[in-house]
Amino acid sequence: MEKLKTFDYALRSTWQSVANMYNKEACKYDSTMSAGFALLSIESFGTPSTALGPKMGIENTSLSRLLNSLEEKRLIERKPNPKDGRGRLIYLTKLGFEKRELSKKIVLGFNKSITNKLSKSEINTFFKVINCINTESQK
Repeated sequence: MEKLKTFDYALRSTWQSVANMYNKEACKYDSTMSAGFALLSIESFGTPSTALGPKMGIENTSLSRLLNSLEEKRLIERKPNPKDGRGRLIYLTKLGFEKRELSKKIVLGFNKSITNKLSKSEINTFFKVINCINTESQK
């Protein structure tokens, strides 16, 4: 099978393009795509640090570096989890909320630009295929 016609090649090359686009945009704001994704993944009422890695699909060591970077930039703060003395909750700071809104605006803008180019049927088919790929990849 020709590499351009495999699902994994199409997914990987498309995701690389999307990631490059997001990183290029994030660079304008002294940030990264991963930082923006983390800010979007943190709930306003706090998110346990142990839940963030699986939610974002990244390993603990990468998550730790990312959280340290976000904390250094004063975008997040870590506080003890009142329900679990051993755990920590991640909260957005005021600046973190501002950067999250910026990330959200960029993501929604990209989503709208794609949505405007496709019919509802094409969008439904896309998500049907993506869900199938996701299900098959988890077997």
